[in-house]
Amino acid sequence: MRKLFFNSIFIIAVTLLIVSCGSKAGSKSEKLAGEVLIDGSSTVYPMSEAVAEEFRTVQPDVKVTVGESGTGGGFKKFGRAETDINDASRPIRPEEAEACKANNVAFLELEVAYDGLAVMVNPKNTWANDIKVSELKKLWEPDAQGKITKWNQIRPEWPDKEIHLFGAGTASGTFDYFTEAIVGEAKSSRGDYTASEDDNVLVQGIASDELALGYFGLAYFENNKDKLKLLPVDDEKADNGDGPILPNLENVKNKTYSPLSRPLFIYVNSKSLERKEVQTFVSFYIENASTLAAEVGYIPLNTAEYEASKKRWSDFLSQHAN
Repeated sequence: MRKLFFNSIFIIAVTLLIVSCGSKAGSKSEKLAGEVLIDGSSTVYPMSEAVAEEFRTVQPDVKVTVGESGTGGGFKKFGRAETDINDASRPIRPEEAEACKANNVAFLELEVAYDGLAVMVNPKNTWANDIKVSELKKLWEPDAQGKITKWNQIRPEWPDKEIHLFGAGTASGTFDYFTEAIVGEAKSSRGDYTASEDDNVLVQGIASDELALGYFGLAYFENNKDKLKLLPVDDEKADNGDGPILPNLENVKNKTYSPLSRPLFIYVNSKSLERKEVQTFVSFYIENASTLAAEVGYIPLNTAEYEASKKRWSDFLSQHAN
């Protein structure tokens, strides 16, 4: 009887402990409502959308909207305080920061992953198996417009056929990064090519045109690699001496894929942190960035870099949240 009594007491105590722990967990995952507005880079879009999808499973009453008007287009909205978060495939420019300041938009920049820019052709292209940075410059610089129009103008052994170009739109951070890395000056590019801030448009264009060549973020290639042919890039100025390098997780992370490896960012409006749903979403983003970056084809930051991002976010939150 005494043994039964003590067993009963033990079961009751364990039950109370479980209930107590359960209520603590519930308080930590407080149910929220409201909305989080995100816009910006089409390159960062897949990652932010993946985070948003996961966040909806724990906070189904928070509406998270992710747009993709390009890094530059997104910063225009962000600078007018129309969005809570801007996805960016390049750092904010001085004139964009000034627009934020003029509208009292304080912000925090957070790196969330690495990406490589991929250069692709149609799978039916049998002649191009790699390309040099100097050849890309010759092809994309402003002076090439109307002049460099055939494949054999890039390499004599390539066919005497038209070359059809596809690339990022001028509001895209990918456009800024590619032109700076390849041509030597941001926004300096020929204009006679099919341009879009929507990478899906570029995928479809290259996949349906045997004479096409284009560029966009590596993650979009990974999601469409059955439709495209990836070209290794040879940076003649690099010290690695390895010749053409394919963009992949290892080569982007160790920066041997140059000069087309880059960090990706989110920018957070401090005013938005007055809303609990935005605070919680950004915390969730930083906590899950490493796992979700890999899932959607990006290269996660290393552990020290993520810890630094978490520290910056924690400090910023303590300064700006109510």
